[in-house]
Amino acid sequence: MYTEIASNKRKSWILIGLFIIVTTLIGWVFSQALGNPAILYIAGVFAVVYAWISYFNSDKIALAASRAKKISKADAPDLYRVVENLAITAGLPTPTIYIITDDAPNAFATGRDPAHSVVCVTTGLLDRLDKTELEGVIAHELSHVGNYDIRFMGLVVVLVAIIALLSDFFLRFAFWGGMGRRNNNSGGDGGQIQLIFICVGIALAILAPIIGMLIQLAVSRKREYLADASGVMLTRYPEGLANALRKISDDTKPLKEANKATASLYIVNPFRANIQGGHGSRGWMANLFSTHPPINDRIARLEHMQHEV
Repeated sequence: MYTEIASNKRKSWILIGLFIIVTTLIGWVFSQALGNPAILYIAGVFAVVYAWISYFNSDKIALAASRAKKISKADAPDLYRVVENLAITAGLPTPTIYIITDDAPNAFATGRDPAHSVVCVTTGLLDRLDKTELEGVIAHELSHVGNYDIRFMGLVVVLVAIIALLSDFFLRFAFWGGMGRRNNNSGGDGGQIQLIFICVGIALAILAPIIGMLIQLAVSRKREYLADASGVMLTRYPEGLANALRKISDDTKPLKEANKATASLYIVNPFRANIQGGHGSRGWMANLFSTHPPINDRIARLEHMQHEV
């Protein structure tokens, strides 16, 4: 269990480091191609402002997009007790609890830190899972809170958005012919060097958003493995989460209020749970573009952990 957690943390930080390098490289190449070093600084300022806004409002946006409703202890006492008890075990403040009225079983956590965290579950999840299975799911979500995944993934989303916006700006400028006119005004070796930067910039503008998305998906998958392992540390009962994942993967109904922006938050892909590999394996290409690792892989890891608890 501890090896699994350490491995996923290390790999996730490597991916984030790669993300930062790619973002910086894109900003520098674009500034050279446009002949304006200020672009790199403007991109940095924009990144800080965008991150600041996202930091304080990402949870509100996710909850509003999911049409989730805040509940009190009187509304769902069994759920509230499970969340409260596991939060105490984890040494975390009890999160605010929300419910989505939807038959598809699913859950997610959000918020900027443990003191401002939210756990949200669907009515379908409450209807289908027994207590130990529900504890497994809630422990998984609280692990996202305790591991600061909720903040970590917010950073990744910001980086992806910045890459996409920089790429869009560069391509629009190229389409309007601004770079071509600038290149014609440059002569000699300077013009040739700038032409090289323009070609590299166009290639980056096309490829960088795709690379950014793939890194985001890879980070999301790694954090799910980490939350599974951390959740087991709370419950000491891997079978509870494993059984919950089996039930969720057997349900074919997509979550009605799901959208691509919030899909990575959920414990399984909200568009259709059983595509995560509950009854078979996916090809490498499908895995590459998935927000979540295959459920059969997650279950296999949980079953292996059963011998360690």
